[in-house]
Amino acid sequence: MLKTSALPDVPRWAVIAAHAVPLATLPSALWRVALVAGLPVADMPVEGWGEMLYVLGLSVVSECLALLTLGLVRGWGEVVPGWIPLLGGREVRPLAAVVPALLGAAGLFLITGWFVYAVYADLGPGVTDSAVRQAILVACYAPLLLWAPLLVAVTVAYYKRRTRGAGAAWTTAPLTAGK
Repeated sequence: MLKTSALPDVPRWAVIAAHAVPLATLPSALWRVALVAGLPVADMPVEGWGEMLYVLGLSVVSECLALLTLGLVRGWGEVVPGWIPLLGGREVRPLAAVVPALLGAAGLFLITGWFVYAVYADLGPGVTDSAVRQAILVACYAPLLLWAPLLVAVTVAYYKRRTRGAGAAWTTAPLTAGK
């Protein structure tokens, strides 16, 4: 059984999907680390410190962004952690999490579309000429195709959970005239 620190009212499927996002980004991040380490995963080496830092930075940033999906199923997605200056302890408004998440998903859908087009149209940057290396590249990057749809699903679940009954106070309150 999957034990997590997700909130009790989060659907199980949303918890699983949120945890799947960082796992979906991990193979491509590890491929980039292998590339920088000089392992034979591509025909073109990474040269220079600037390029190495860029490739490693891309791995770190993508993994950190993927980990933010966990905030949609955990407490720190509803109340800002106390250690964050000026904002710690304040409630996270639902749209403050939903809008960036959906914008990020839209960007991921665009990147995904380009990736699929580049792979199938063979318009990619020519990272590798070897069929084995190309297969490894595709195998490591294919899980990224899950990132955007999983993020959208978890975001919709978050929004529904956080706004459930928000308008109920306006529609179910008894009308008392003259008081």
